Amino acid sequence: MTYLEVWGAGLCIFLMSISTLFYIIGGQFLVGKCLQWVPISGYDSGLEAIRFIILPVLIGTFAGVGSGVRWYRTLFLEEIEKDYVRTARAKGLSETRVLMVHVLKNAMIPILTGVVVVLPLLFTGSLLTESFFAIPGLGSYTIDAINQQDFAIVRAMVFLGSFLYILGLLLTDLSYMLVDPRVRLQD
Repeated sequence: MTYLEVWGAGLCIFLMSISTLFYIIGGQFLVGKCLQWVPISGYDSGLEAIRFIILPVLIGTFAGVGSGVRWYRTLFLEEIEKDYVRTARAKGLSETRVLMVHVLKNAMIPILTGVVVVLPLLFTGSLLTESFFAIPGLGSYTIDAINQQDFAIVRAMVFLGSFLYILGLLLTDLSYMLVDPRVRLQD
C-alpha cells in the first residue's frame, strides 16, 4: 500500500466514525452561523429553495463519503485481481477500457444492491436532516406525528418506507438482467 492509500483509508475511517448528527450541528454552526454563507434552517419555494437545501445536501453527501469510498474501493480492488482482467490486459486493451468495460460492468451488481438502501430515503426524507433544517417533508412530518402520538400517520409512513424498500429490491433484481447477461428470466 502506498502512503496515499494508507492516509486515504485512515481519513475514510475517521469520516465514518463521526455521527451524522455531528455533521449537521457542525455544518449549521460553521457554514450557517460563523461564515453566514447559507441560512441555518427554514425553507422557501421556487428558486429561493436552493439557498436552503445547499447545506443539507452537502452534509448528506459528506457524511456518506467515508463509507462510500471504502465500499467502492473494495469492490473495484476485488474485481481488478480476477483472471478476466489479467486476460484483457494481456490482449493489449487500454487501462481505461479494462476498467470501464470489464471491471465496472462486473462491479455493478453490488453497486446496484447498495442503491436499494437509498431509495426509500429519497421519498421519505431523512428524519434528522429535515428536522434540524426545518425542511417540510415526509421525514419532518413523521417526527411531528411521533411527537403528537399520531400513530395512524406513523404506521402510514412505516408502510410507505417498507413499500419503497420492497420496490427497490424488485427494481434492483430487474436491473441485474441489464448489467449481467448470466441473470435472465427462466422459461
